[in-house]
Amino acid sequence: MKKGEKVLVIVDAPKREIGYALLEAAREVTSEAVLVEIAPGRFHGEEPSFEIGSLMKRFDVIFAPTSRSLSHTKARREASRLGVRIATLPDIWKQTFLRALNADYKRIARRSRKLAEVISRGKTARVTTPSGTDLTMPISGRKCKADTGILDRPGEFCNLPAGEAYIAPLEGKTEGVAVIDGAMSGVGILEKLITIVFEKGYAAKISGGNEAKKLRSLLRSVKDKEAYNFAELGIGTNDKAKLCGSVLEDEKVMGTIHIALGDSKSMGGKIEVPSHLDGMMMKPTLYVDNKIIMKDGRLRV
Repeated sequence: MKKGEKVLVIVDAPKREIGYALLEAAREVTSEAVLVEIAPGRFHGEEPSFEIGSLMKRFDVIFAPTSRSLSHTKARREASRLGVRIATLPDIWKQTFLRALNADYKRIARRSRKLAEVISRGKTARVTTPSGTDLTMPISGRKCKADTGILDRPGEFCNLPAGEAYIAPLEGKTEGVAVIDGAMSGVGILEKLITIVFEKGYAAKISGGNEAKKLRSLLRSVKDKEAYNFAELGIGTNDKAKLCGSVLEDEKVMGTIHIALGDSKSMGGKIEVPSHLDGMMMKPTLYVDNKIIMKDGRLRV
């Protein structure tokens, strides 16, 4: 932030403490900092009210520590297109703030950008894990993006803590099996594995214990086929992040891969739906055009 910039902090009651801490820090830099509290959303990706969406377009910088994510919303995308720099902190925990934001983001940026460059040149990605994952997805023509945590140019966006390289595979083409053995959005750290079978780019079958049942319930609640879309392939690059049950931090853990179901518009894809659910996989091996980029959770880039 720079002196004179207009800063907006969007918060809801569960994240009020973090919101006011960010407001206090912003006011040390600029006198043009305000906070607005909204009601907690029903699910991640739910659009804020028209009034909040309009307000977002009138600032230079936005911090959004809210219990439900504003990342994958039209309101956020429209504000970004107008040049607003935005950091969302969806459902961030205090310990995550203290741990994973206290990292060397210049190193994370270098690592994430290098990984994104390599993946962007590929045509096909394949992921395997010891738990049974074997997924193949076409990525030709899609740009892999680096989530660096450094937002110093107009229109830049990420969530914090940052640290990943992510890409939206081509719609309707991902095939194979994903075994989620780390954590899952809306579920937390898993006691029993969740197995998702993908056919023509959509989750055709979800099996496992109570965790799988909860995931199926979350997807049904969206009432849209696109909630089952294979939306994202992401690789964690934050060496301070730990698997803790908060997807915001879990998906950034160094040496993990996550996939997502639902909205891919914010990742460079074409699917727009008010749901984006991530599942983390441990000790993954990643191939790009048959070249090993990560082996058993260790980056080779």
